[in-house]
Amino acid sequence: MNAHVSVPNAPLRPLSVRLATPRGFCAGVDRAIQIVERAIEKFGAPVYVRHEIVHNKHVVERLKAMGAVFVKELDECPDDRPVVFSAHGVPKSVPATARARELVFLDATCPLVSKVHVEAERHHAAGRHIILIGHAGHPEVVGTLGQLPPGAITLVETEADAESFERPGDAPLAYATQTTLSVDDTAGILKVLKRRFPELPDPHKEDICYATTNRQDAVKALGEGCDLVLVVGSKNSSNSVRLVEVAIRAGAPAAHLVDDASQVDWSWFDGVNTVGVTAGASAPEPLIEALVDAIRARFDATVSEDDGARETVTFKLPRLLTA
Repeated sequence: MNAHVSVPNAPLRPLSVRLATPRGFCAGVDRAIQIVERAIEKFGAPVYVRHEIVHNKHVVERLKAMGAVFVKELDECPDDRPVVFSAHGVPKSVPATARARELVFLDATCPLVSKVHVEAERHHAAGRHIILIGHAGHPEVVGTLGQLPPGAITLVETEADAESFERPGDAPLAYATQTTLSVDDTAGILKVLKRRFPELPDPHKEDICYATTNRQDAVKALGEGCDLVLVVGSKNSSNSVRLVEVAIRAGAPAAHLVDDASQVDWSWFDGVNTVGVTAGASAPEPLIEALVDAIRARFDATVSEDDGARETVTFKLPRLLTA
């Protein structure tokens, strides 16, 4: 009988890991999650949340375990429990219905989304027709469309839509954008609109939020120097999906969106010498840390952090939770 011969483990292959800066949670997401957590502390469970508070399955599951109940519409909420509106914003009809039912409600809409709502109302009051650049069906777009009467806003998703858009009558025009879009895609659509309607004014302030822009700039730097880019985030997270697209456009040979380390196909690393890691604005840092740990377990990884924008923005919580 042959004796078992143990073979020492082969040395791990060297791999350079670059972490994007900034990555992960932004101030609006952090505030929205805190609102749900504080509401559960203050009012006890359950606290109802209309739509996913942010688009990340791990965040949603953790809040469910704490006592959050996620629903699609207000009619699924009982009269005697608080309800939180998601960070993406809601049509005006939603808080109006909540008030009519005398519900206790907390609006976790990101203040930068609220700014787009205010600008849309300002344009409408001035008699302008609004072109909204965004993705049909996304909760943020549904919320922005719902700020004004039907027909006051036209949704434009692509450059082709911008080419075919027809001004209603002789109304002056204005535009707004979904806050989580690709800066480059939006620039292409705007170029078409400005060519066709040179008088189109720029927004009062840039609509694409600082966090989206910063994360896209950071992933561009990864895409230029990495063989592979991994973006931690959920498939229904618009800003996370955009990061994959931006990485590819910046030159990365491959880029993938993963909810967590368990979704990584390690064959992606064949022939890879440098991998870039980032995360969408709704993905928590522990998911990134776990992904880096999984990489370290398989490679002789040298991990470095890119130099990027340092974010210091914070948003106040609703007075109901701080009084």
